[in-house]
Amino acid sequence: MTMRALEVRALSDDLSGLALADRPIPRPGAGEVLVRIEATALGFPDLLMTQGLYQAKPSLPFVPGMESAGVIVELGESHADRGHADWQVGDRVICGGLTGGVAHYGVFPVGAVQRLPDALSFAQGAALRVAYLTAWASLVRLGRAQPGEWLVVQGAAGGVGLAAVDLARELGLRTIAVASQADKLDAVRGLYPIEAGLVGPTGIRRAVLDMTDGRGADLVFDPVGGDVFDEACRYTAFGGRLLVVGFAGGRIPTVAANIPLIKGFSIIGVRAGEYGRRFPDHGREHLAAIHALAEAGRIRPHVQAAVPLSQWREAYAAMRDRRVIGRTVILPHA
Repeated sequence: MTMRALEVRALSDDLSGLALADRPIPRPGAGEVLVRIEATALGFPDLLMTQGLYQAKPSLPFVPGMESAGVIVELGESHADRGHADWQVGDRVICGGLTGGVAHYGVFPVGAVQRLPDALSFAQGAALRVAYLTAWASLVRLGRAQPGEWLVVQGAAGGVGLAAVDLARELGLRTIAVASQADKLDAVRGLYPIEAGLVGPTGIRRAVLDMTDGRGADLVFDPVGGDVFDEACRYTAFGGRLLVVGFAGGRIPTVAANIPLIKGFSIIGVRAGEYGRRFPDHGREHLAAIHALAEAGRIRPHVQAAVPLSQWREAYAAMRDRRVIGRTVILPHA
C-alpha cells in the first residue's frame, strides 16, 4: 500500500528540490500510532528546513511538515506503559514531530499525540500547537506577563505573532501589534482586539513611548529580528522583557551589553519545544493550558487558507513571500 507525500530531495532556495512522490504507508511500532493526516499547518521552520537553514537538518530525502491533525487508524504494539491505553482507533488527534506531516499518513510516538479539542477543526488543530506553545512559553512562563502590562508583538500577522496577539487578550495584556504592511495590520485588527496597531519598522519607538506615557513596553515578542529588534532595544521599559523568538526578517541582530544594563531590561531567548524537552513537567503544563483554552473557545488559531496537497507549491510560495496572515494548511486528502 502506498500514499502520496511531499519529499524534500535536495535543499534549494526556490522549492526546486521538492516534489510529490509515492511512498509506502508506514507501519507503527511499539509506542507509536498511525494517523490518517487530515491537515498539516505550514510554519516558517518548514520553509527554512527545505533550504538547509533551520537548526535541525534532517537527512535527505525527507517529508516536511511539523504540525498535523488527523485520525488514528492503527496502534502499534500495545503496552499500557507506552501510553497506548489512552488511545483508540478513530480518535481525533493533534500530532507532529520534526518532519512527516505533508503526507496522507504518518507514524507518531504516543508522546507526540494530543487529543484534538472538539471546538477546533482539523485545520485549526494543526495550527494550534507550535504557535500557541511558543506564545505561552514566551508570555507566561519566561515573560511572566501580568494583567495590564504593555506588550508589543512584532510580526503580528504571522503564525506565532498572531497567536501571541490572541493569547495576550486572554492574559489581560494591552497589546500593540506591529506589522510590515497596513493591510496586514487591518487583518490583525479584524481578527482580535488590540490596543493599537503600528506599521514598522520605523517610528515604532516614538509611538510606543507616547502610548505608554514614556515608560516603554513591559514585554516585546519578537519573531522578526533585524531592524525591529534594534528598535525594540530602545523602547523596552526598565524591568521589561524582550523575548527573542526568531529571525523571520533575515538578519540576526546583535546588541552591545551596556544597552540592557543601562536601560535595565532583560533579553530572553525562547525555544518553546526545547524548553519542554528540558523541563517536561512544564512542557506538559503548557500543552494542557493551551488545550483547555482552545476547548473552551477562548483562543482560536486563524487559518487563512486550506489547500489540497496538489497545491503545495503555492502554499510554500505564499509563506516565502510573506503573504500569509496566520497559517496556511495543506489538506492531504482533498
